[in-house]
Amino acid sequence: MLEITLALLLLLVGLFYVFMTWNFGFWRKRKVPGPTPRFLTGNYPHLYNMKRHVVYDLNEIYSQNKQQFDAVGIYGARSPQLLVISPQLARRVFVSDFKHFHDNEMSLMVDEKSDFIFANNPFILVGDEWKQRRADVTPGLTMGRIKTVYPVTNEVCQKMSEWLRKQIRLAPPEGIDAKDLSLRFTTEMVTDCVLGLKAESFSDKPSPIMGYIKELFTQPWTFIIYFVLVSTLPALRNIFKMRFVPLRIESFFVNLMQTAIDARRQQLAAGKQFERVDFLDYILQLGNKKNLDTRHLTAHTMTFLLDGFETTATVLSHLLLLLGRDEQVQQQLREELEAHLNAKGIIDFEKLNELPFLDACVQESIRIFPPVFMSNKLCTEPIELPNKKGENFTVERGTTVIVPHYSFMLDEEFFPNPQAFQPERFMQPDAAKKYREQGVFMGFGDGPRICIGMRFAMTQIKGALVEVLTKFNVRVNPKTRTDNEYEPTAFITTLKGGIWLDFEPRQ
Repeated sequence: MLEITLALLLLLVGLFYVFMTWNFGFWRKRKVPGPTPRFLTGNYPHLYNMKRHVVYDLNEIYSQNKQQFDAVGIYGARSPQLLVISPQLARRVFVSDFKHFHDNEMSLMVDEKSDFIFANNPFILVGDEWKQRRADVTPGLTMGRIKTVYPVTNEVCQKMSEWLRKQIRLAPPEGIDAKDLSLRFTTEMVTDCVLGLKAESFSDKPSPIMGYIKELFTQPWTFIIYFVLVSTLPALRNIFKMRFVPLRIESFFVNLMQTAIDARRQQLAAGKQFERVDFLDYILQLGNKKNLDTRHLTAHTMTFLLDGFETTATVLSHLLLLLGRDEQVQQQLREELEAHLNAKGIIDFEKLNELPFLDACVQESIRIFPPVFMSNKLCTEPIELPNKKGENFTVERGTTVIVPHYSFMLDEEFFPNPQAFQPERFMQPDAAKKYREQGVFMGFGDGPRICIGMRFAMTQIKGALVEVLTKFNVRVNPKTRTDNEYEPTAFITTLKGGIWLDFEPRQ
């Protein structure tokens, strides 16, 4: 009996091994070179233990193959993926061959039944649905509307300064959490600009909005486990879909949206004209035009909220970190800002977007800490591609294509001394655009699916920097690590251990 039991166990182990490795000939059959995958993890050795951020594993493959190939075949567990090595090919994926790589892989993991809000985000939508939604949302983010709500930016900046002074008086030995500071700022900004409501993020009794946002972007381990499972069994994506926005958070934002709509309509009914033509004004017009209910209006609005809270706060906090590390760059930027302050101590909207060193500092920070460190695209139409020293190959419909933005932006070949904060890299006219056209800088993506909130985010970040640097000196607290290592489990790029800063009021 023992022998039979052992034999059955060995048979099961053998079958499991065959199942996990059966697909490992996928790329070899298609004449696509690539590193040898490992049992269970494929080409992601830290897939299960999460001891190191996934981007470092991809970067090793990139570094080993960039002189020989434009792309290599790799495996997530047992799922084949095409890793783009050449920035020129990356540019093709996003721009010139966009119709062949139209959709994002995450679209396979979400539907309206599992997550109504996230399924209606342009990032998830596919084909004509994406095209229509982008066309619906984009007019709400014109420079004219951004300029209209710019005074809100300045009001929130003043609240941030008052909050910082209060925190300084408390003198926390570990410094101030820069991510918390930045998230308070973006929460107050986006809630007011998008919904016309106050989040009270800098008060002693903030509204629940910020708490829900933090919860939303602090995903449970079940989220990571889901990704591991669908890498092992891709068919699971057809059976089990993911919920990114928990039901209680969805309910909160639907109710919040209804509150904003009711408040705005009461103003209009009372004959009061709202003082600005903001994003909510546009969304309400769109809702009337398309006969959308509150849930659909919330889904449209969450495009602004999801894209505006966390990613913008991430960029701002990392930029404060980099400026805190370099007093010389900080002072150089401060001098540029102070030279353009008006009588109210702010910089006019038109001038804000014309300051070269300010823009260079933001772009350089995004290069070192890209919020989106890689893109997982889907091949939507078959295409034949060359492969430098390898043979031509065909990418089949449904293939996952990975573009490792981190690898291009932190490559010594394109950016000498890549871990160093050197804003002068972006001081040449249209430097960011030129880098993007080379395929080596995609801080906001590229092509038709480039981030629609890019200009709004840049205005927020720059406005906050004007306030902080003209009112405070920024230093890095010893609690903060000195390198740029990423948090292993972070969905959006985050410095491991957090960013802790000391602020000193300027006289």
